Amino acid sequence: MAGPPKPNDAARKAAQTHFTQSEQRDKALKQEIEKERAAIAAKTARLRALRLAKEATEREEAERRKAAEPKTQPTPRKKRITVT
Repeated sequence: MAGPPKPNDAARKAAQTHFTQSEQRDKALKQEIEKERAAIAAKTARLRALRLAKEATEREEAERRKAAEPKTQPTPRKKRITVT
């Protein structure tokens, strides 16, 4: 013999619905934040790789320039002759 629903049951059901919706929003928000973090991490990794490649290229170019420069020998000093 089930009578009419009690007022407490309606309040409990409304609270449970609100709680469930809140959990779903929190879960969706956490997923969005994780997606953004992954995107930022990927972007950072890509930019770091580009920077390291650029630095390596610049280092190699500097070494090539240094190797291509003619090596100049210091001019020998002329000895002073003193007359006594």
